[in-house]
Amino acid sequence: MAVKIRLQRHGKKNFAFFHIVVADSRSPRDGRFIEQIGSYNPNTNPATIVLNSERALAWLKVGAEPTLTARRILSYEGVLLRHHLDGGVAKGALTQEAADKKWNDWKAQRDAKIEARKTGIKNAAIEARKAAKAEETKVNEARAEALAKRAAEAAAAKAAEAAAEAAEAVDEAPAEEAAEATA
Repeated sequence: MAVKIRLQRHGKKNFAFFHIVVADSRSPRDGRFIEQIGSYNPNTNPATIVLNSERALAWLKVGAEPTLTARRILSYEGVLLRHHLDGGVAKGALTQEAADKKWNDWKAQRDAKIEARKTGIKNAAIEARKAAKAEETKVNEARAEALAKRAAEAAAAKAAEAAAEAAEAVDEAPAEEAAEATA
């Protein structure tokens, strides 16, 4: 029986998440499986991976073949590196302590990289919000300036209209006085 470590699709259309399962290669993709060893959610940034590393390593040691995507996930989680180091220990090329040290160093480096990415994403979101707020403030100031300009123009137009009416009244008054004087 050929055993594969592969993904089993769940979720709704355009929003899938996956279970990482060990299954017979002849069974359907979302069908029968031997053991579920984790889950993978690509919808988050960075993708969320929950994996039982010990069970995945045990299945690799007995000959389970991961699919391409499952292989990338196992590599990302360090299971394949651990399998490789255990092979070196079994052959006598490494001691268990040296293999553990290499794996712990790699794990610390990977965790630091993931944390840096998370903080980078968070900082980028904060910067985007600040930029959007600055842009909104700029637009609001431009609108307020335009409203003030319109109000000033309206006040100037009213003043000009009042001055014109006053001038008209002044022009009419001497004409009336002249008419009264002739009568």
